[in-house]
Amino acid sequence: MALEAITPLLAIVIITALVFDFTNGFHDTANAMATTISTGALKPKVAVAMSAVLNLVGAFLSVEVAKTISGGIVDENGLKTEVIFAALVGAILWNLLTWLLGMPSSSSHALFGGLIGAAVMSVGWGSVNGGTVLTKVVLPAVAAPLVAGLAAMLSTRLTYRISKNADAKATSTGYRAGQIASAGLVSLAHGTNDAQKTMGIITLALITGGAIAPHSDPPLWVILSAGTAMALGTYIGGWRIIRTMGKGLTELAPQQGFAAQTSAATAILASSHLGFSLSTTQVCSGGVMGAGLGRKGGVVRWSVASRMAVAWVLTLPAAALVGAGAEFLTEQGTWGIGLTAAILVAGAAVIWRLSRRNSVTHANVNADEIGTPAAPVEVEPVIIESPVAEATARPAAAVQSPSA
Repeated sequence: MALEAITPLLAIVIITALVFDFTNGFHDTANAMATTISTGALKPKVAVAMSAVLNLVGAFLSVEVAKTISGGIVDENGLKTEVIFAALVGAILWNLLTWLLGMPSSSSHALFGGLIGAAVMSVGWGSVNGGTVLTKVVLPAVAAPLVAGLAAMLSTRLTYRISKNADAKATSTGYRAGQIASAGLVSLAHGTNDAQKTMGIITLALITGGAIAPHSDPPLWVILSAGTAMALGTYIGGWRIIRTMGKGLTELAPQQGFAAQTSAATAILASSHLGFSLSTTQVCSGGVMGAGLGRKGGVVRWSVASRMAVAWVLTLPAAALVGAGAEFLTEQGTWGIGLTAAILVAGAAVIWRLSRRNSVTHANVNADEIGTPAAPVEVEPVIIESPVAEATARPAAAVQSPSA
């Protein structure tokens, strides 16, 4: 591919795609590391660093999902580069909004929604390959979380039965080690699936811009840049969503965390091999809920789960509407593209400023309240009701106030 084939607009699209990949990284860090952090198996910063490295490695293991994105979701013939830009705007803004609210929504469906909405606005409904969307996006989105949840529930019951008469301390230590290994597997699986979505989008942009031939595999530099952007985002850590996944849905012991992560990793790796572009967020959430139900006396906070489900349902149409609106602007010419870019930057800045009012970091991700030191994971919690972004558990023992 000749460098002169990269036009200014195409360069903007590639940079925007990598920004989306970065948001995908910190948005989905919780998928691999929320349970590992909440049970204390790994320290928060160590966990996200490990996840970042394995995400990068996973990006090089397969390109099947990238092929689905670049040549399956929408018809690449007659598609303009501006459409890809508009699609990414819709996906990025939805990712940032759900991150602000602490909702583990699907970055994948945000991308698909933005792409479908922008393509329909530009070319019409005929540009969407309905069969591919149904078989490789919709059906996996419904089936995978259920499969992972059922597998996690059965695995949790099995692990408790096996370790029923074993030494409690030795069992806990063993399963913490298992959690670390299974969390690494989820991170690797995440790289094989989610990093490829950005590879597919960049490849599609290169095809629509005439830089590479139709049906081409992602070039090596695309694989490397997409994997690196996701790894950097993962290392930043989406602490708000980690808090919801690790504390908001249910309280997990190491045995449950191990079962949840192993089940989720198996589902994600199988889907990547088949080219199914599923939502790793939904799969991992299903695994966490299944593990919560698998322990005797375990409780899933259905109020939190229901709000997550609403976000999942809204993600694709909401991103599609934003993508369609962005495409309407870009069709107006250079000023429209500039205005769309300005809206993206302004929207991201506003969301970031709002997030500073109630900051969640590695230092307080396991805390009883935002702003207090992280509470020890061994303390038995008392459940309290709160919004999704603040869903957490308060230890029975008193915790000092931040000002103390």
